[in-house]
Amino acid sequence: MNDRDLVAIRQAGLIDQKQHDAIAAFLLQQHAAAPAPRFDLTHLLWYAGALIVIAAMGIFTNEAFNRMGGLALMLCGAAYAFAFAIAGHVLWNRPGLRTPGGLLIAVAVAMVPLIVYGLQDWLQLWDYAQGNPGDYNDFYPYVNGSWLYMELATVLVGIVAVARYRFPFILMMAAVALWFMSMDLALWFTRSPLAYGEFDTRRAVSMWFGLALMLAAWIADLRRKDGPGMTFWIHIAAAAAFWGGLSLHDGGTQLDKFLYCLVNVALLAYSLFIDRRIYAVFGALGVAGYLGYLASDVFQDTIVFSFALSAIGMAVIAVGLFTHKNRPRLKAWFDSALPSGLRSLRPRPVP
Repeated sequence: MNDRDLVAIRQAGLIDQKQHDAIAAFLLQQHAAAPAPRFDLTHLLWYAGALIVIAAMGIFTNEAFNRMGGLALMLCGAAYAFAFAIAGHVLWNRPGLRTPGGLLIAVAVAMVPLIVYGLQDWLQLWDYAQGNPGDYNDFYPYVNGSWLYMELATVLVGIVAVARYRFPFILMMAAVALWFMSMDLALWFTRSPLAYGEFDTRRAVSMWFGLALMLAAWIADLRRKDGPGMTFWIHIAAAAAFWGGLSLHDGGTQLDKFLYCLVNVALLAYSLFIDRRIYAVFGALGVAGYLGYLASDVFQDTIVFSFALSAIGMAVIAVGLFTHKNRPRLKAWFDSALPSGLRSLRPRPVP
């Protein structure tokens, strides 16, 4: 039973408000007393090992690795992907080993950019992209429009993999590819593949791409049935792309900066509405940045502002303590205060 079910029972007249509060407090106590998810040294080693392999075959590839040539890189990536996929499938179907199995499937998905890069380099397909982007290890630190095919393939393979193996970490690969795509896609809208100076275009593409990804993740949450949420990493990529593009706006009037603050406040409200804390993190960073701007530029010669800002900070902490203590009641009130149309647009809480 979740908070929405409890509110529905109360609205149906089966219990009164006092009984509702008592049941909500009991469920909260039961949840607090439940054992925490197990994440011990073994799990840490599993995740660390998977990340080391992903980094070794991506971020830390060296010049000698790149000299292998496109065909060799493609075959190397395909061999790794096949071996890790088979091992992951075997472990996934063994009791108690779904975590290492899912991690190995994620490693297999992480090989997709290497395979696609090798294919493009071997067949010299760069003319159908945005030119030769350089070595494979440049995929991670540098923006280039030619990476787009690698990112699209990674996203598609990640979606197929997670549809078969319901392990959220697999989508981290797709989320990283989507984040990179938000930057690389911008170069397809500029005049040349190396038009890094057209910053406003890249920023706008990142912002709108992130907004579209936020909407897609929201819809996916609405369509989710019972079971674990699979869009955690997609929400992170969406928030990073949208907030990054929004926050990198240079200059602007006082009104523009105030509107930026309001958008970040809206992110806080959106976080509460869909129950995803990542948007609250970015929203709080944006509001804090705006207040810092006021302190350093607008009110730099006003001594009262420092005290007022400190009082605001203390008030925010107090509100946080109050919401932590009264979370069940506040969530119940929020659900009951929402119109039925908006209530139906809230995703089910992630277990």
